Order: sequence, then structure tokens, then C-alpha cells
Amino acid sequence: MLYRFDPFRDLDRVSEHVPDGRRARTMPMDAYRVGDELRVDFDVPGVDPATIELTVEKNVLVVSAERHWSTDGVEIVANERPQGRFTRSLFLGESLDPEHIEASYTDGVLFVRIPLRQAATPRRIAVTPTRK
Repeated sequence: MLYRFDPFRDLDRVSEHVPDGRRARTMPMDAYRVGDELRVDFDVPGVDPATIELTVEKNVLVVSAERHWSTDGVEIVANERPQGRFTRSLFLGESLDPEHIEASYTDGVLFVRIPLRQAATPRRIAVTPTRK
């Protein structure tokens, strides 16, 4: 139904443990099914909603966002929160309808709703008795 693809995910995990005081730019997510839709929630705290972009091409959903803060005129004491562009790619299975994706952003969480295709919804088939 949903396939995650992040070729640098393992590299990011390793870099989170490198003792240089910097952390990888990750975009944690949860994916779950509710009724006839798939919901994906991305943690993007501190992101300006105007920088959030969702694109779909050939059943690949790409989610990207940016977080920056100005360091002009300040002395940085600690800089542990990742800055820059964050991106996640999700492969959408055949059962999902990429034409009707909806997204909203509240309190640092991007909520994405992807409906199932009607053909992917299980349906009951009636069996009629045959006459001899």
C-alpha cells in the first residue's frame, strides 16, 4: 500500500550519533489506515507552512519543507536543532489514489490524507443459486 524510500535514511541514523554536535535533518512520520484512506503525519516543528511542498509524480509522493533562523547579530551558544531543507519520499501503492491527496498543517504537524481507490476497497459479491 505504501512504500517508504529514503536512500540516505541509514546514513542519517549513523550521522545522528557522530559526536560533532550536529544532527541529521529528519522528518519523522507515522502512517496508518483509517477507513478508506491512508493517513500520514509528519513532524515538522518550526517550519513556515509557506515552505511546505507536496508533489506527486509516477506514484511517488515527495514532501519537503524548510526551517531557518537568522543568526545575524547573535552569539550562538548551542545549535542542535537542524536547519535547512527536509525531504521525504513515499512510494504510493496501486491501491492509493494520488489524484485526491489532501494536506493540512497544525501545531508543527503536517497531516496528509490519501484515499484508497474504489477498486481497492474490498466488496462483497453476491452468490446466486443456479437453476438446473
